[in-house]
Amino acid sequence: MKLITLFTMVFFVLHIQPTVSQTVKCYTTFSLNNGTCHDVLGEVPFDDCCMNPKYGYEEDGVCKSCRYPEWSTWSEWSDCSVTCLPGVQQRRRECYGIGKCEDPYKRGKIQTKPCTVSACCPENGGWSVWSPWLPCSVTCEKGIKMRNRICNNPAPKCGGTCLGNENESAACDTGTVCPTHGEWSSWSSWDPCMATCQQEGSMAPNQERHRTCTNPSPSIQPQGNDCQGPRTDRQPCTGLPFCPVNGNWGGWSPSSECSVTCGVGRQKQYRKCDNPAPKYGGRHCRGDDTKVLLCTINTHCPVDGHWSEWASWTNCKSPNDRSITCRNRQGTQRRERDCLGTDYDGEACPGEGVEHRTCYDITDCDLGGLWSGWSSWGFCTPDCGENSIQTRKKECIPDISTYKIQNLEIFSGTPNIDCPPLDNDRESRECLNLPKC
Repeated sequence: MKLITLFTMVFFVLHIQPTVSQTVKCYTTFSLNNGTCHDVLGEVPFDDCCMNPKYGYEEDGVCKSCRYPEWSTWSEWSDCSVTCLPGVQQRRRECYGIGKCEDPYKRGKIQTKPCTVSACCPENGGWSVWSPWLPCSVTCEKGIKMRNRICNNPAPKCGGTCLGNENESAACDTGTVCPTHGEWSSWSSWDPCMATCQQEGSMAPNQERHRTCTNPSPSIQPQGNDCQGPRTDRQPCTGLPFCPVNGNWGGWSPSSECSVTCGVGRQKQYRKCDNPAPKYGGRHCRGDDTKVLLCTINTHCPVDGHWSEWASWTNCKSPNDRSITCRNRQGTQRRERDCLGTDYDGEACPGEGVEHRTCYDITDCDLGGLWSGWSSWGFCTPDCGENSIQTRKKECIPDISTYKIQNLEIFSGTPNIDCPPLDNDRESRECLNLPKC
C-alpha cells in the first residue's frame, strides 16, 4: 500500500506542476458545498495560485479546486419529480480537485430512489348556483353589491378546486345624491430661500408653502363642510448649508505586509481625504481610498492529508497460530487505509490507519444454509429516461446459530452451504417519472 500511496502522490505533484504554467484567474476561496470560487485575486501563473491547496482557479469559465481530488458530501435529496403518483428523488456528489476521485464501491455521482408525494392526483369540482345579490354597499350615490357560490357540485377531490371566482361583484346605484365635504390638497413645495448658503451665525429668512380646499371642493347642494385649518405654513430657512469646501486626497501610505505566508496574497495601501477634508457639504474626494496589490510568497502552502477508502478485511487468523477454521474459536482480522496527499508539512489524517476486529474462520466449512429476509430496495437504474428499475433480493447465508456471536459480518471465508429450493430470490419494480436524459 505504501507503494500505491507514493505513486498517487507523485502523480498528484506532477499533475499540478505542468512544464509550462499557464496564467489563470486565481481565487482565495473554493466552496466545497457547490464548487464555486470566491474572492478573486487576479491573473497569476497556475503554479503560483495552486501553491495554496485551499485556493481555486477558473478554467474555460469553470471554477476548479487546487486541492487533492476528493468527493464532496452527498447533496440533500431533491423534491419528488412529480406532485402526485409515483416519482423519483435524486441526490448528487461532485469530484473536486486536480485528478480523478477514487470510487472503489461504484457509488457514482447520482443516486435515485422512488417517492410518492400523494397517491392520487387532484380532481376539480363544480360550482353551485349563485346566491341572491346582497344589498348595495352604500346608502347614497353608487356602490357595489356582492354575491357568492359554493364549490360543492360536485366537491373537488385530492386537493382539487373549482375553476373561477367564489365571489362576484357588480355596480349598484341608490339614486340618492351624497353631500361632498371639502378636503385639503397637498401642501405646495416650500418657496425658495433668498440664498443657497449662509455664513455661520447669520439669521435665516422665512419660507412659505400653501394649500387649497379643492381635494375635493365642498358641494353647494347639498351643503358640504369647508376645510378646517390654515391655508399657509411658515418656517425659518434653518436647512441652509454653510458654503461648501471640496475635499482633496492626501498621499498613499506605505504598503502593508503580504496577507499570506505562502502562495499568492494581497498588499494594501491607504489614503485619506484630508488635504483638505470636505466641509459644509463640499464634494468628497473622487476615487478609492484603498489600493490592492498582489504579492507572492514563493513557498508552497501545507497540504493536509485525507484518508483513502478502507481496504478489504484480511483473512481471519488465530493470534497464537492455533487452528480456528470450522471451530467455534475467535481469531482476528485487520484492514488498512492510506493517508493520501500530505505534503509541505501539512497535517496528517486524523484517526488510525489500521482497524482490528474479532472473527470466525468458516472457509470451506460444511454449514447448513438458510435464506435471508428481503434486502432493502436498491437505487433506481438508470438515473434518467424510461425503463428504470430497482431490485431487492434474498441471499443464501450460512447457519451460524451454533456460534457465540451471531453477526454474520465477522465471519471470514466462503463455507459450503446449500439452501432449500426457493421460487423467487429476486424482485424488481419499475421506477416512474424520471427526468429525461
